Amino acid sequence: MNNSEKLVVITGGTKGIGKALVLKFIAQGFSVATCARNEDDLIALKDRIKESNDVLIHTYPADLSQAERVVDFIEFVRLIGKPVEVLINNTGVFFPGEVLKEREGMLENMMNTNLYSAYHLTRGIGPAMLKSKRGHIFNICSVASLKAYPNGGSYSISKFAMYGFSQALREELKGEGVRVTSVLAGAVLTPSWEGVDLPEERFMKPEDIAETIFNTYQLSERTVIEEIILRPQLGDI
Repeated sequence: MNNSEKLVVITGGTKGIGKALVLKFIAQGFSVATCARNEDDLIALKDRIKESNDVLIHTYPADLSQAERVVDFIEFVRLIGKPVEVLINNTGVFFPGEVLKEREGMLENMMNTNLYSAYHLTRGIGPAMLKSKRGHIFNICSVASLKAYPNGGSYSISKFAMYGFSQALREELKGEGVRVTSVLAGAVLTPSWEGVDLPEERFMKPEDIAETIFNTYQLSERTVIEEIILRPQLGDI
């Protein structure tokens, strides 16, 4: 089976790590299905790719913090008609704050986006991977999954939960031929950091995260990297 017959599903594919992942897998000849809240961003992504690889990109506007939109995206992926080779649960939001002071609803908002979207999407797509006894699931966690930090609030809570979800999947799927990797990244230069008065060199590049994930996928099916921790050279911000 050539790469174009394999489908890579990447959520949140129009910015930051997600966009870098879409471009990386497309460049390697894979078909990619991605979604994002903003349809204009999806159109811009497709326009960037379409000159040579338009048949490989499938885009769908969806806010995956809403369970019904996850169901819609699952059906969209199914109708593409190609086996899912890689699922990358990348959708996420970050709002700074303290648990006792942050605005009401922040925990629910970030849990819906950062955890439940991945949970429901994996439950929708995973059974087919299980049936074929192949595939790789990457869950984009965070160094905030390992240690809470000031002003992390509900974001840290959601990312701790995402890491737990990823570890549970690894245990459940290790004997089923499906690999699971938790990606725990520090500060990456993405729109989430817009307005922060720090030099660009202080952040990791999204392309470095995408390259690491792609190289991890390329290992033989006999090997899985269970966890990847990446930080800026100068340490956490």
